Amino acid sequence: MFGRRFAYSLLFSALMVGTAHVQVAQAQVKVGVVTSSTGPIALVGIPQKNSVPLLPTTVAGKSVQYITLDDASDPTATVSAFKKLITEEKVDAIIGPSGSPNAMGVIQFAAEAGVPMLAPVGTAAVVLPMNDQKKWVFKTTQNDDLIAAALIEHMAKTGITSVGFVGTADPYGDNWLKVFSEQAAKQNIKVVASERFQRQDTSLTAQSLKIIAANPQAVLIAAPGSSSVLPQTTLVDQGFRGKFYQTHGAALPDFLKLGGRKVEGTILAASLMLVLDQVGDNHPSKKVASDYVAAYEKANGSKPATFGANVFDAGLLLERAIPVALKSGEPGSPAFRSALRDALEQVKELPATQGVYNLTPADHSGFDERGRELITVSKGTWTLVK
Repeated sequence: MFGRRFAYSLLFSALMVGTAHVQVAQAQVKVGVVTSSTGPIALVGIPQKNSVPLLPTTVAGKSVQYITLDDASDPTATVSAFKKLITEEKVDAIIGPSGSPNAMGVIQFAAEAGVPMLAPVGTAAVVLPMNDQKKWVFKTTQNDDLIAAALIEHMAKTGITSVGFVGTADPYGDNWLKVFSEQAAKQNIKVVASERFQRQDTSLTAQSLKIIAANPQAVLIAAPGSSSVLPQTTLVDQGFRGKFYQTHGAALPDFLKLGGRKVEGTILAASLMLVLDQVGDNHPSKKVASDYVAAYEKANGSKPATFGANVFDAGLLLERAIPVALKSGEPGSPAFRSALRDALEQVKELPATQGVYNLTPADHSGFDERGRELITVSKGTWTLVK
């Protein structure tokens, strides 16, 4: 009799331990993060990886665990990282990857698994045109059309009617050429030459000579991270003396360091982070951005590129959405992940480092004019164009 009672006692204890284990697992939200902290786009990925320790670790009473992987800038490695996070780690959401081509290659896996993906990449192609797969993706950078509109407005005001285009031969450059050409035509601005290059290219002499031969008044360079520098410095070396415009892909300290005097006078549109000290205190994002920059600098000894802020904003979006999703299910469940996607789609008036998010089923980026500033390079520093 005693033996039987002892056996029941052991069985009850084992069941209780198992139940406790399940409750602990359910109490934790798991978020995967994929960055390119090594490889050709490391200047983008490093500040993103360094921003992960600054993300919220507790939301609505639930602990949040971040599992960070490096894809070494390789799209194939991105696929492997996503599959690992989805199938082995059972994550509830994924922040990343760093590169636009990498992101385009993993949308299907996030969608098939029903795992929301917060993409800190440049190209709007990850969310547009919206479809059944892209509805699982949310983009934490400004869409190309918002940035392009600011650049084209400046071109029109300063009398520019002809532009040469140099862009990366990938989704980032593809979408920029499409969006810019369409918007520019409405302002009677003509793209007179278009050249493409690979991010890892070390010489752009041939492309530069073709651009110069078309005799444009200005050149728009559409390239992310350090790849934005070489087209401009090469054009200057080849004798081009027109105006230079860059996308928000050039919004990093290394653009100034690597370009030096050859990027002086460049016009770009990007978030307020580049010119925080020049933006009014009434800007809804100024305090959030200032606090992020201060925390990043304290942790890393240097100021972050805006690319890091894209990951930080992903954390703010999740922080807003998780409490809503918890009403529909526990972390780790399909119901929670689906509700998390739905909650992200309903985020309204969320001030973040890059601007203010207003997401809808049709708009998974959600920025308006508060998410961009017109900026120039003056005396080696970013300066607000007023």
